Order: sequence, then structure tokens, then C-alpha cells
Amino acid sequence: MFIFHGGMPSDASPEQMQANMGKWFGWIEKLSKDGKYVAGEPLLPGGKLIQGKNKSVTDGPYTEGKELVGGFFIVNAADINEAVKLCDGYPDYEIGGSIQVRQVLKIDMP
Repeated sequence: MFIFHGGMPSDASPEQMQANMGKWFGWIEKLSKDGKYVAGEPLLPGGKLIQGKNKSVTDGPYTEGKELVGGFFIVNAADINEAVKLCDGYPDYEIGGSIQVRQVLKIDMP
């Protein structure tokens, strides 16, 4: 799983956003052609954080945070090393974005 952090600033122009989306679509197309892309979606800003025994609910995360998760991909890779190599085409490196690569443990339900 790829978890995307950072990326296009909220004050980017429509032209910058469109150019960036073109790069994303190109990367997704390459991963798809190689049989590596399974699914992925961007996440809307905001949300709720629920925590603790009393289940306190707070607003957030806020778009100002550098660590904001902007979306995710599920990819097919033989191992984590291959998954890291698949990140080469990530378009948001040049604007300060980063990717967290995590292995998903598949659990078969009875």
C-alpha cells in the first residue's frame, strides 16, 4: 500500500493542478499497464479523530499539516523492495510530497 503525504498546495493555480493531475494519470496508467495498480483514491480534506476509552471526537486533520494523508494506492508487488521501486514515478516528489510504503497482511475470513 502506498500512503501519500503532502503534495499540491491548496493555493495552486488551476493550471498547476491540471498539469499535476496529468502526471498522476500517466503514473497510474503505467502501473496499470504493468499489472501493478489495483486501486486508489484521494482523500477529502478534514475528517474526525476518535480516540480514547471515552471515544472523544475532534476535528482534523487540517490541510496545513505536512503529514496530512492525501490518498492511497493498493499495488501488486512481489515484496517491499519492488513496491519501493514502483514509487519512482510518483509525481509529487518535486513539490515536497512523500510516500509511505506498507505491506498489507491479507487475512482470509472464515
